[in-house]
Amino acid sequence: MRHSVAGAYEGLKPSDRRRGLRPAARPARRRAAVRPAEGAATEERDAMNIHEYQAKQLLKDYGCPVAEGRVVTRAEEAKTAASALDGPLWVVKAQIHAGGRGKGSFKETSAGEKGGVRLTKSVEEAAEETERMLGRTLVTHQTGPAGKQVNRIYVEDGADIETELYLALLVDRETSRVSFIASTEGGMDIEEVAASTPEKIVTFSVDPASGISGFHGRKVAFALGLSGTAFKECVKLVGQLYRLFIERDVSLLEINPLIVMKDGHVRCLDCKMNFDSNALYRQPAVMALRDETEEDPKELAASKFDLNYIALDGEIGCMVNGAGLAMATMDIIKLYGSEPANFLDVGGGATKEKVTEAFKIITSDPQVKGILVNIFGGIMRCDVIAEGVIAAVKEVGLKVPLVVRLEGTNVELGKKIITESGMDVVPADNLADAADKIVKAVRG
Repeated sequence: MRHSVAGAYEGLKPSDRRRGLRPAARPARRRAAVRPAEGAATEERDAMNIHEYQAKQLLKDYGCPVAEGRVVTRAEEAKTAASALDGPLWVVKAQIHAGGRGKGSFKETSAGEKGGVRLTKSVEEAAEETERMLGRTLVTHQTGPAGKQVNRIYVEDGADIETELYLALLVDRETSRVSFIASTEGGMDIEEVAASTPEKIVTFSVDPASGISGFHGRKVAFALGLSGTAFKECVKLVGQLYRLFIERDVSLLEINPLIVMKDGHVRCLDCKMNFDSNALYRQPAVMALRDETEEDPKELAASKFDLNYIALDGEIGCMVNGAGLAMATMDIIKLYGSEPANFLDVGGGATKEKVTEAFKIITSDPQVKGILVNIFGGIMRCDVIAEGVIAAVKEVGLKVPLVVRLEGTNVELGKKIITESGMDVVPADNLADAADKIVKAVRG
């Protein structure tokens, strides 16, 4: 998965940048046209996101330097929250799981013309801006035109910035180790830096057998060109971040920018943090940070039934077993002239009830104009899929064309169940036949 990192001060004036006003421009869930980037389907599914204020609290718990801040969920709390901070600058930030907040805009005119990250110079102004944004719909380049409702505001002390740097930890699949990425080009798209000036990025991995040491911290500090107090604090910070990463089962921890203030101290000005969903069973404290209001309702429902579902922008709903077959199915839909509406892998051990829920989720998407069920029965039996599809059709009704292609274990029994059901289901002999039939049924 490519973790796109937008410019730290995207859409802000230079004078604002120096005072610590910046959006947390970060990637929301990828909505791929056809095939997600390699590994994206599973990696997105296996990452749980949290808000900026939650990430900063975790940093604080591990001793990392962050600004003081208060989260606000009701407008009447705003003045009290701002009053608890020293000032003289207060940064008011909308909290949503999407990037580009500072450059975004609100649908409602009552929210004002500014974006979702605003610099204020008094307690009263901070309270006013909080009230303007709370409950309003923020639209960014990652939310899509529908935008996201702002249910939380983070009011934070501003910072007197001298230098902006970049520091991140992530799981490197090639080495199966935790890797550090450091750059002097903080507040920028790290991928853009990698493409234009790769020499400004330093990367290295940590041997899990020996773990983190002062050597790694010094390597980062030297790479960032630090000295004096900032050097010492960076060495300490590297150890703190690594311990947080390991102990909390983090999959991505990104500090952008990591700043050096004019007093010589370092601070994590913004933080993006993702967690491995496969490890949440042993992280109840992290699981408690999950904000379900930020998730796609269909994807949330799918996760409760252990279905691997990602909403896309097309018109043909897909129900498939196996991630590879699911992506092949999406590709052939594209090849025949249409677009997939989702990635949905029911897995190898799906039950009739699970298949029924999967069908409900697909049909709940108003964009879906046709459904293609493509099952290769190995562990998964074709008759189970057939029974689930028929049960779902009976329960929710069938208002769009449905094409079913079955192959493998109990395929003849599965086909018989569908044929004898009396439902308006179109059988297909192979994947190409299935794609051709569903595209013609949808587009005529």
